[in-house]
Amino acid sequence: MKAIVRETYGPPDVLHLEDVPVPALGDGDVLVRVGAASANAGDWHLLRGTPWPFRLVAGLRRPKFRIIGTDIAGHVEAVGRHVTQFRPGDEVFGELSRCGFGAYAEFAAAPEKALALKPANLSFEEAAALPTAGCTALQGLRKGGIQRAQRVLIVGASGGVGTFAVQIAKAFGAEVTAVCSTRNVDMVRSIGADHVIDYTNDDFATHGRRFDLILAANGDRSIWDYRRALSANGCYTMTGGSNRQLTEVLLLGPLLSMGRQQFGNVLMKPNQADLLELKALCERGKLRPVIDRRFPLAEVSAAVRYVEGGHARGKVVTRVR
Repeated sequence: MKAIVRETYGPPDVLHLEDVPVPALGDGDVLVRVGAASANAGDWHLLRGTPWPFRLVAGLRRPKFRIIGTDIAGHVEAVGRHVTQFRPGDEVFGELSRCGFGAYAEFAAAPEKALALKPANLSFEEAAALPTAGCTALQGLRKGGIQRAQRVLIVGASGGVGTFAVQIAKAFGAEVTAVCSTRNVDMVRSIGADHVIDYTNDDFATHGRRFDLILAANGDRSIWDYRRALSANGCYTMTGGSNRQLTEVLLLGPLLSMGRQQFGNVLMKPNQADLLELKALCERGKLRPVIDRRFPLAEVSAAVRYVEGGHARGKVVTRVR
């Protein structure tokens, strides 16, 4: 099969197309003929081996995983003898970060619990956009205690996680305020945001409104800014964004959470139950991936470089077949 591989850590230029063996199929595995994959921020962290503690898992000097990529959608090609949920021909999507990565290839093998049946109303490209960013948004909102009629602020609303977070929060019945740049205001409104703050002209921290839940899916703001924008019993959670945001929430979050307000971060944990919840939201018409650009398999390096630039509107996907 053809796959995008790398032999060393480095920029997207270290990626190249190569013929490699089809993955071996274990008794509990599903072999997927990949139709599409999608790019995530984790791809360029894995590619570059940053931050350095990440190499304790990914390989200290040389990368442990030659083929990167987490999100796939495609047809089941074959199943192991212990697999009960799927059969050849099924259309599936899934997340591979806990089973060796390998999305940027014509075939990928994964345990059946890493997959779910594809939403019937989505294309393979749309389904491939769902797993990592969709699960991150869902788990971030859950960690913030999302409830009906809450006032929810999504910072970084035009990115991969943000576009899902806006739609999922609306599906929960929340009143959603989205923060994005001028060029993305109309797009964010089109996916359901009740209010939009253009950060080039306005500042949520001095806007005067208070929010029950803030999900920062991007950005570089002080934890004190988020605290000022929280209601007395509000919850702030973050994923992505600058090192400052992460450092402050890890160091100061536990102290600030000793009061009524809560501060934390979310590290997405892929699981089949959340894939199924995303599938249900899509099939009910409550959730639809926003896709910015599409790249062929041979141009994965360009896709990862574009995501690393930080200005993608929604998701970036790779057509494999």
